[in-house]
Amino acid sequence: MNSWVYEKAYKVNAYKYLTQEKKEFILSKQVIRSGTSIGANIAEANGAISPAEFSAKISIAYKECLESKYWLSL
Repeated sequence: MNSWVYEKAYKVNAYKYLTQEKKEFILSKQVIRSGTSIGANIAEANGAISPAEFSAKISIAYKECLESKYWLSL
C-alpha cells in the first residue's frame, strides 16, 4: 500500500518515549489508543466501497489525530 498518510501512521514513537524514558503510563495508554486508531481508520478507508464510506473513515482518522494532539499536549 503506497500512501504517504498510511506510512506516517506507522512512525509514531511517542509511546516508547513516554513509557521507557519518562515512565509515564496513563497518558501513554491514551496516546497509543488514539494514535493507533488513526492508521486503522486509514486502512479501512482504503478498503471503502463508496466515496461516502471513504470520507467517513478519513474523518474519523482526522478526529483521532486531534485527540492524539490533545493527549500529547497534556
